[in-house]
Amino acid sequence: MVAPRSNTPEPTPPELTHFRDGLPRMVDVTGKVATTRTATAEGWVRLPPEARAALEAGTNPKGDPLTVARLAGLSGSKRTADLITLCHPIPVTGADVRVTLENGGVRIVATVKTTAPTGVEMEALTAVTVAALNVYDMLKAASKAIEITGVRLLTKTGGKSGDYRAAEAD
Repeated sequence: MVAPRSNTPEPTPPELTHFRDGLPRMVDVTGKVATTRTATAEGWVRLPPEARAALEAGTNPKGDPLTVARLAGLSGSKRTADLITLCHPIPVTGADVRVTLENGGVRIVATVKTTAPTGVEMEALTAVTVAALNVYDMLKAASKAIEITGVRLLTKTGGKSGDYRAAEAD
């Protein structure tokens, strides 16, 4: 038996704005209005027992990995356009990076704000990722089995596409 056809048209896939006529491009935001925008991202650094023990012992000659990661994340949020090829350099008007030791490992949450014609999702994701890489760097002597995982956008506000909130993680 053949299922009846639906009268609902197939949804059109979203336009990939960084790709036009078969070539990569930087999106022109000249005509867009600068608005207040925020984005929050998170990520995890999973620590094997020996890495967690080294972190908790507090004897790292490089300093406190969580504090260093926080500073690195803040710096990373401001350097995003240097790392992400087609990302616009935007004024980061505020950034907060939280790095906490929890049961699942090190949780990193970054919130970035701007008033600009384009959003700050990439800045928040970069802050989390750079912070996570710094945790790895500072604890790699204890274990190479450290894993960076779960980097994702949690929320974004402002802009033409409106607000976004991620579904709860499993």
